Amino acid sequence: MPMNKSRGRPPGPSDTRERLREVARARFLRDGYQATTLRAVAAEVGVDPAAVSYHFGSKQGLFGEALALRRNPSRALAAALEGPPEGLVERVLQAVTDLWEDPGLRGPLLALERAALGDDGVARVFAEYMEREVVARFAEFLRGPRSGERAVAAAGVIGGLIAVRYLFRLPSAVALTPEQVRRAYGPPLWAALRGR
Repeated sequence: MPMNKSRGRPPGPSDTRERLREVARARFLRDGYQATTLRAVAAEVGVDPAAVSYHFGSKQGLFGEALALRRNPSRALAAALEGPPEGLVERVLQAVTDLWEDPGLRGPLLALERAALGDDGVARVFAEYMEREVVARFAEFLRGPRSGERAVAAAGVIGGLIAVRYLFRLPSAVALTPEQVRRAYGPPLWAALRGR
């Protein structure tokens, strides 16, 4: 009776995950977020595209891992967008401060932001990622008139918070507690989301 081949990950150590991460990083920086496909990354490594999903779950997960993000910001935003509209602002600001206050994530996020400031390739990939994974998610959530404009305005408020508190580290912004951040940024974020 012939033996069935086992399915799934082969036994023994494998460097597939690391090779996928390295190839993906190079492709994201060279080709951009949108043009980089899971199939192309898998083909370059010489594995089935299912291996990418097995190791990283999705394109967003691969992007986060490729750029050394332990937690994926787009997933945190997606979680914040769930639930009733009344608590949206608090959930979004909570997600932002939770991500950026996480010691294991803050370093890689800062490195990515700083790289984007000094490298056109990184800036292009980061902009594409933000457009598709942050602005587009906000716009989809908001729907209705001028949802795209409102989504861009909301992303601008959040980007401003990240810039002054974490990237440029303005002393007055750094001194705020996460609760004070939510109080200070809640009204402008709410106004941006409402288009007023």
